[in-house]
Amino acid sequence: MKLDACEMKPVPSKPVFGNYYDVMRPGFIDMATYRDKLAGCFMGKSIGGTAGAPLEWKRQINDFTFYQQELGGNPLPNDDLDIQLLWLVALEERGINIDSRTLAEYWLTFVTPHWSEYGTAKINMRAGLLPPVSGTYQNEYKDSCGAYIRSEIWACIAPGAPYIATKYAYEDAALDHGDGEGTYATVFIAALESAAFVESDIGKLIDIALGYIPADCVTAQAVRFVRESFLAGEDYVAVRDELLRRYRGCVSGACPEMSCRAEYDKGLFDGKLGFDVPTNLAIVIMGLQWGGDDFGRVMRVTINCGEDTDCTAATAGAVFGLIHGIGAIPEKWIAPIGNGIVTACLNLGELGGYGAEIPATVDELVNRVTCIGQIIGLSYADGLEIANGEPSKKEIARPLECQMPGVFTQRAKGPVFSFDFFDIQLVYEGGPAIRNGEEKKVVLRVVNKYKATDTVDIRVWADDELTVAPSRSGRLLVKASYFRGKTFRGCVEEAPFTFICDYVNKPRYDGVFQLTVPGRCTNMTVPFTLTNGNFVNDDVDYYYTFTEEDVKGIE
Repeated sequence: MKLDACEMKPVPSKPVFGNYYDVMRPGFIDMATYRDKLAGCFMGKSIGGTAGAPLEWKRQINDFTFYQQELGGNPLPNDDLDIQLLWLVALEERGINIDSRTLAEYWLTFVTPHWSEYGTAKINMRAGLLPPVSGTYQNEYKDSCGAYIRSEIWACIAPGAPYIATKYAYEDAALDHGDGEGTYATVFIAALESAAFVESDIGKLIDIALGYIPADCVTAQAVRFVRESFLAGEDYVAVRDELLRRYRGCVSGACPEMSCRAEYDKGLFDGKLGFDVPTNLAIVIMGLQWGGDDFGRVMRVTINCGEDTDCTAATAGAVFGLIHGIGAIPEKWIAPIGNGIVTACLNLGELGGYGAEIPATVDELVNRVTCIGQIIGLSYADGLEIANGEPSKKEIARPLECQMPGVFTQRAKGPVFSFDFFDIQLVYEGGPAIRNGEEKKVVLRVVNKYKATDTVDIRVWADDELTVAPSRSGRLLVKASYFRGKTFRGCVEEAPFTFICDYVNKPRYDGVFQLTVPGRCTNMTVPFTLTNGNFVNDDVDYYYTFTEEDVKGIE
């Protein structure tokens, strides 16, 4: 199997031999337009999150028209925006080459919730499991909504460059969604939002974003369904019901009290726990399509469809603001919440003395994102320069459409370690758990990113209780990269190892693969962790069904 040489890099860098794409488009966006769209994005996010909060996770048709709270000029706090503020701090402190392992350190230090996928990811990371394994292993919520709702930061630092935005978005989603639908939804929204800086047609944006995720994933199926229904002129309420019939998870975290009798009678209660993102992301698309150029209608359609209303409305509001700019958001929606930012899910005591490092207003957030966006635009060949005057980039050789379909499916199989001349992916077949006397297969996938064929020596450093086959050391020939058409490709070789422990008596076993190149100073280390799986049930069925007894007393 041949992969692009840069496929496994955390973010794309300048091609080794220059650009080879035929589609040319402007290589810059003017500063005024960029800032207007940023302001629209984050204000729309704040409005939607606040407006949808009172109806969150109620499976019902709502009758929303406007804010239902007395707000006093302040928005409600929302984890949708909170974690993005943390990622902004990470970018400012660590630079633009951050990856999932850097984000994981920030997550464990500063993200306070322990619910759903957030909590499962924390448990896995604290057990030594790196992303994406931290988001995949024993995570019944990997197909839920926790990651796509925080995608705006990646789109906004890479305007008009979805190829770059989706790379960052994947590194983020891998933390708590791994190989789940939640990761695909995040990549989809990041691509759509990035492209929205230079394309305003929602239909075209949907098509562009669909190209970045597997065509057969459930998220893509749900989006295509609502798109086709809209083009057929169908009523959005009827489409919402059919959407839930086809793609739903179980009602509101298996709590029937969060719904109503009408939904039960329609057969919309049962489903898989945590399988929430396909329907919720599709509801975002519904709001944008049926709402059109009317911000208020976008809010009403989105929130009236129910489900995760604060998140769906927040994302729909952000996309609307990116497409149309802040001037298209009526003042009546802005005045009740003002320009401030309120947080709830961050460890503020460690962030500059009770949150001083976190942006206090939308205006401050726009200013700080602008600084990162300017760096991205000039650092990457495919980034758009944010021009405050005469741009230096007149054109850019990268289309909005995805050029590497399937890349995120491959990356989600295991953590990737990027070195100067090699990328190395660690794949746990069947997960990282090891049990008494059972074989545990771990595969190293080695990508040669450079011009010369090389020999790589591999040595395994691990506990003596672990038997390693075929041996604890060996040699692998990795062929040179080559050209295929206009694209510079890398070669991939695999080194499979099998671990056996007759008596697993520790919570975890940690080890290191050491890879060296004879005659060179190359020395690469790839850590691995095997968890005690003796008491782990991998066959848990999270599908819930409900009976008349369960819904007794529900109106």
